[in-house]
Amino acid sequence: MIGLEHYLFLGALLFVCGVVCMATKRNAIGVLIGVELVLNGANVNLVAFARYNPAFEIEGMIFSLLVIVLAAAEAAVALAIVLNFYNNHSTVDVDSAEELRG
Repeated sequence: MIGLEHYLFLGALLFVCGVVCMATKRNAIGVLIGVELVLNGANVNLVAFARYNPAFEIEGMIFSLLVIVLAAAEAAVALAIVLNFYNNHSTVDVDSAEELRG
C-alpha cells in the first residue's frame, strides 16, 4: 500500500533535485529546469496532503493549481528573458551576465 510517506519522500526528492540543479547548472535553461522541479516537488506534497487529509482536500488542490499557473507564468517570462539575453550576448551562460541593464 502506498501511503502518505511515499508521496512526501517523492516530493522531497524532487525538491532536492531541483535545488541541486539550480546550484550546479551554469546555463539559464538548466536553472529554469531546477525551478520547475522545485515547484513540482511542492505540488506533489500539496496533492498528497489533499488526498490523505480530509480537512485540507479542496485547499490542497486549489493551491496546487495556483502553483501550476505560477510555474507557467514563470516559465514564459524567464524564457523571454533568456531569449533576450541570448540575442544580446550570444550565450545563455549565467556567469557571463555581468551587466543586465535595459
